Amino acid sequence: SSHRHYCDKFIKEIPLPASNMFSSLRYMNKPAARFAAETLVKSGTSSTKRGMSISALSGFEGKNFISIDQLSNEELRGLLDLSKKYRDTYGKGSSVDPTTAPKPLTGQSVSMIFQKRSTRTRVSTETGTNLLGGQALFLGPSDIQLGVNESMRDTALVLSRFNSVVLARVFSHNDILELSKHATVPVINALSDMHHPLQTLADLMALEDHFGDVRGKSLAWVGDGNNVLHDLMLGGAKLGMNIRVATPDGYEANEGVVETTKKLAAENGTEDVFLTKVASEAVKGSDVVVTDTWVSMGQESEYEKRVQEFDGYQVNASLMEQANPGAVFLHCLPRHPEEVSDEVFYSDQSLVFPEAENRMWTVMAVMAAQLGKL
Repeated sequence: SSHRHYCDKFIKEIPLPASNMFSSLRYMNKPAARFAAETLVKSGTSSTKRGMSISALSGFEGKNFISIDQLSNEELRGLLDLSKKYRDTYGKGSSVDPTTAPKPLTGQSVSMIFQKRSTRTRVSTETGTNLLGGQALFLGPSDIQLGVNESMRDTALVLSRFNSVVLARVFSHNDILELSKHATVPVINALSDMHHPLQTLADLMALEDHFGDVRGKSLAWVGDGNNVLHDLMLGGAKLGMNIRVATPDGYEANEGVVETTKKLAAENGTEDVFLTKVASEAVKGSDVVVTDTWVSMGQESEYEKRVQEFDGYQVNASLMEQANPGAVFLHCLPRHPEEVSDEVFYSDQSLVFPEAENRMWTVMAVMAAQLGKL
């Protein structure tokens, strides 16, 4: 093949003085030498491709990050690859000394508005900002005047004078839209009742880590048609995944988001979005099974009603058997036993903890891209 010919040529042209890093190839048999050459070639190709995709983020500087559908396919690819680059550089398995690793956000700060509490969003953003050399400030309901004596507009204008980025985790999507309308620095939607784009980046990264290319894979959602589903549908379709959704009556996904997903599916050559009320119908033939909490923050009074209406939607071993061999499970956490059994949640099929870790690498990528610090 041309690839093999290139590697043979590569071996012949390697200079072999004792001081050269390739000098050990002198003592290899030819197959071993070829393998070493192929590894070097593939590694270089992979790095080149990643660098090219990340360069597509040059136009993302100064932009808000509100939902996945605002991204071009190239920007989505770039954010995922930048996230992987950061994991390779700053992750616990990295050989890079964290004290000498690049600090592209030195002198930058991010204010984090939290109307709704969270473990992963707060810890990932604070830790990730620190790894990149910046500073993150947690602003909870009792820390600032927002919603008490100060409007979202005034808060946006004030924080923009102090901080480089404003990240907000809110109840109403209108609050995110108001914040982004008036802020003069980039805004990140860390969750609203309509969208959760950071979670989707983490989910897609986990799936690519497991499967490699996810194009043609089928993703089944089982549960509430909520904010997490909205962006996962959009992002999955952009990467060429087939989307299958099962929701109980009255808990369907937003019609506008479904229509946008259908358009993206057509544009990216995937199957049409499959909608059903039966969990097993969505899961059958799927490669990924995803669920989320049935009772979100602020819906606690509906707990009994929701648990009753979601009967038959628990992801358990029996349901996972309907999926394709090798299917995996995702959940954005925190989870409850009525949503997924321990047998599935703690199984080898579950990617929930790598998925959770990816929340840090992906928010780091978004902040760096928004600030043009690539």
